[in-house]
Order: sequence, then C-alpha cells, then structure tokens
Amino acid sequence: MWWFQQGLSFLPVALVVWSAASFVFSYITAIVLHHVDPLVPYISDTGTIPPERCLFGIMLNVSTFLGMATMYIRYKQVYSLSPEKPKILWLNKLGLTLGWMSCFGLCIIANFQKCILYYIHVLGACLTFGVGTIYMLVQTVLSYLMQPELHSKDIFWARLAVLLWSCSSILSMFVSSVVLYSGLYGQNLVQKLHWDPQERGYIPHIISTVSEWSLAFSFLSFFLTYIRDFQKISLRAVVTLQGQTLHESPRSFGAEEQALLVAGSI
Repeated sequence: MWWFQQGLSFLPVALVVWSAASFVFSYITAIVLHHVDPLVPYISDTGTIPPERCLFGIMLNVSTFLGMATMYIRYKQVYSLSPEKPKILWLNKLGLTLGWMSCFGLCIIANFQKCILYYIHVLGACLTFGVGTIYMLVQTVLSYLMQPELHSKDIFWARLAVLLWSCSSILSMFVSSVVLYSGLYGQNLVQKLHWDPQERGYIPHIISTVSEWSLAFSFLSFFLTYIRDFQKISLRAVVTLQGQTLHESPRSFGAEEQALLVAGSI
C-alpha cells in the first residue's frame, strides 16, 4: 500500500495537488495566449480572460469542496482525540468555522473575477488568505496544546514554520500593494495585465505578485502537514433499510430495521 493510500491521507494530497494545478494550468493557458506577461503575473490575472477564466473557476470550485472536506475531517479527528478538554474543543470549533469561511472566500475568488467585480474579488481574497491564515494559527496552537501526548513536536514546528511563511508573505504583499496603488505610479493599475520592466511601479508590482504566489503556496503547504495525521483515519458508511420495498412508508428505528451494509471502507 502506497503512503497516500493509507487512511484518508489522499484527501489533503488531492487538495494540494488539485489547487496547485488550477493555478499552474490557468497560468500556462494565459501565457500561451499572451493574455499576461510570463514573469510572475498576479494569480487572479491568469483567471481573468476566457478560456483560462473558465478553467480557473471550475477547478477552484472543486478545491473549495476538497478544502471543506479536509477541514471537517481534521475537526472530527481533534474532537475524537480530546473529548474532555474544553479549551481544545473550543479552538477546534473556531478552527472549523474559520476554515469554512476561508473556503467560501475561495469560492468567491473562483466566481467573481478581478476585472468584473474587483471589490467582491478582494473580499474573497481576504477571506481566503486572511481568515485562512488565522485558521492556520488556530491549528498550530492546537498542535502545541496536543503535544506530546497526541502530537509530535516535529509537526508543531513544521506548522509554525509554514504559518510564519504565510504571515511574511501577507506583510510583503500588503506593503507592496499599498505602495503600488497609492497613486504615485498612475491610475487604474488594477486592470493592468501587461507591464514593461522600464515602467515606474514595476518593482513594487513584482514584489506584490511574488508575495501573492508565495502566500498561495504557503497556504497549500500547510495541508501537507495533515498527511501523517490523516493516515490514521478511516471512513465508514452505515446504510440501513427501513422497509422491504421502496413504496412503503419509513418505519421508526426498531428491531425490524435491517442493515444492508454494515460498513464500507472508503
């Protein structure tokens, strides 16, 4: 059995691989069609013009569902391991709420393009990466509180390192974006897809775009730390039959209830 076939470890792997592919494929398509400059465009710029916009949207929508599933499994795992620790259980619920808010932001990014509804798109980005970073912080704190009984120190330090990577990317992107869009380098730069290296504002533009790509991959890298944890989880489904035919009214649960499938491993 391969490592990604153990337990539910395929789930965070699928989330990371699929999400990274959505960025890379839309980037390649935009470059081939000369819709953006090859040197580090904004991620959103690679999903602005059809056909890459369609590819970008549908792939990120799938990433949204993979992210929600991954975060819910993580929530259930922590809940099962720490049934009598109120502080951990509270942080766990907070983490799930923040995580699903971040996934909702990703859905907004996928369906509200930068060139059409800019402020809605920015709201989605803030939810995805801003709230998502707080989710990473909560999960890192949980890893600290659960060590050494339930978590190894290596996992905690790995998550802390990725969290610091994400925070530094956010800071770099925020400062460079404020400088770029301050009005010193011209107006309507938000819609600008092609940049000349000789233009004023090119350097803060590159710093901003590099920071955005760094932020995106730091966010994805955090879910790679779930692989070892998810290898210890299996999912079972129980199906029960409440009648002998499909046209009977459902009966209440009782002794006559017949289990067709006791458990099916996924």
